[in-house]
Amino acid sequence: MFSPTRANTAATCRLRAGWLAAWALVFFALAVPVAAQAQIVLQDVTGREVTLAAPAKRLLIDDGRFLIALALIHRDPVSVLAAWPRDINRIGTRTYDAYRARFPAIDALAKVASSAGAVSVEQVVAAQPDLAVFSLGAQPSPEERARIEAAGIPVVVIDFFTHPLVNLEPSLTLLGAATGGSAKAQEFLAFRRAHLDAVREKLAGLTEAERPRVFLEPHAAMTADCCNSPGRGNVGDIIEAVGGTNIGAAVIPRAFGKLNLEYVVAQDPQVYIATGGSHMEGTAGLLIGPEYSAATARERLARLLERPGFSGFAAVRDRRVHGLSHQLLNSPLDLITVEILAKWIHPRRFGALDVEGTVAQVNERFLAVPVEGPNWISLD
Repeated sequence: MFSPTRANTAATCRLRAGWLAAWALVFFALAVPVAAQAQIVLQDVTGREVTLAAPAKRLLIDDGRFLIALALIHRDPVSVLAAWPRDINRIGTRTYDAYRARFPAIDALAKVASSAGAVSVEQVVAAQPDLAVFSLGAQPSPEERARIEAAGIPVVVIDFFTHPLVNLEPSLTLLGAATGGSAKAQEFLAFRRAHLDAVREKLAGLTEAERPRVFLEPHAAMTADCCNSPGRGNVGDIIEAVGGTNIGAAVIPRAFGKLNLEYVVAQDPQVYIATGGSHMEGTAGLLIGPEYSAATARERLARLLERPGFSGFAAVRDRRVHGLSHQLLNSPLDLITVEILAKWIHPRRFGALDVEGTVAQVNERFLAVPVEGPNWISLD
């Protein structure tokens, strides 16, 4: 009968001890990353840092367009929401209907104040979100933030409105990190970056004299209340980035404001762009978007030029008159706006740019609910 020696017994014990130590190291190594990964550090566009213990599953948002951002990085963007402002006008009625048809749980979400109104701390606390996401121009006051955070709700601020070309990337990065969608967010941002770089390359060598004067009129309507305009920021940043001169930037210090008609006429814009959408129903404004035909949008656009002073614009004489769905502004889909404005402002440089192709790629590769058109139109 085999009888182990003392040396063999000692070796066996050392071997077992070694295996136990190795397994202990494996379990420790596995445990440390899990603990580390549970800590998610977010930096918002104001520079503040917020730490989450785990990915947020119940977001509160104060702008319906943030739903579109979530749809770029989640196949079911409604599943990560607890509350939203139900500001259907900001995404369009047809788009809302499409989301509702695919994600009926949207009807059960709590309703909170939009960024167009005042923050309601009571509504925020009642919704019990894991994370409250506010717009840069409508963030809570320090006192309101303190009350929200005292209820155990972290607060972050993102921006697709004030300075979209600067703040969109960190904003979408934050939403991805906060909800476990970082990989998809970074994939989309790389796609967007490549398209923006291609536009910049086409503008190389552009001189100031080659920058046409552009008048973009948001929510354009047949009223005496003329004229809405971007200032320093908002879509005005995009106009400048694609080689135009935003006539509002010289006199409106904020992202958005008003110009008087006399100033607009004196500037003699060389490119005129009106925005509108389904939110303009009931007004004599521009109706454009998936709810309407191209013929309707074009007819409404032509009617806007009947207002006093407009027929004398260089843009009208040269047939450089265009209409754009307002739902494409202040949106995570700003690369579509960048490309279409580039074509309108510099048609020779961007004649071959396929914006419809860009939309098709975004729909196929990223969005949970596709963009439908027509979202832009030209008078000619």
